[in-house]
Amino acid sequence: MADEVSTPPSQVVQTATTKVHDVIKQRILDGHYQPHEYIREANLARELEVSRTPVREALRELVSEGWLEAIPHHGSRVVAWTEKDAREVFELRLVLEPMAVRLASERMNEECLAHLGAMATRMEQLTERVEADPSVRNEIASLNHEFHRELILASGNQRLATMLESVVRTSVIRRNFGNYDLTNLRRSMRHHQEILEAIRAGSPAWAEHIMRAHLLAAQALHFRFPVAPDG
Repeated sequence: MADEVSTPPSQVVQTATTKVHDVIKQRILDGHYQPHEYIREANLARELEVSRTPVREALRELVSEGWLEAIPHHGSRVVAWTEKDAREVFELRLVLEPMAVRLASERMNEECLAHLGAMATRMEQLTERVEADPSVRNEIASLNHEFHRELILASGNQRLATMLESVVRTSVIRRNFGNYDLTNLRRSMRHHQEILEAIRAGSPAWAEHIMRAHLLAAQALHFRFPVAPDG
């Protein structure tokens, strides 16, 4: 009888670390963990039924990525989002993201375009439900982040994508669209569809222009309501 192949302990820890990392990150995105809230290592290990080692590793990774900050003698807490942070992020995004969209419009394949189109349509459908069920804002927020991420990756410029991921990642905290009323949500969703229309039409300049308008509209809302999301 052949011996069973066992999983190396280091691989088990890494798998558990990835699981814990993803859970914490999603909870930050969903607003389950609030700015300045501490993530308790022992509590999380018990809840997720893992040892404290992968929890400790996941917290360390999230600190290095900018989602958490390490406070000496207290632990790890969710990073707060300041107005200065927001201004700096918008300044960079207004330069980099339209550039990424222009490149994406020149290189995107039909499969990627269809995937983005499905996400954009789903966000529009959810938008029409927000007044009856405000909780769908969280799903819109998650889809919105994924839409922007996929659009940027479609640029084919890995350095640009990595740079934007670094710029944006802490700004997605409080991504619940709580300050977008129905009119603003509908406009934001129309921008997504128009960007895709521009790409289908083979017009990089049009796509780039709409992305810049999309970000400018989000920027205006953010500074009207400081905890608003980023489009």
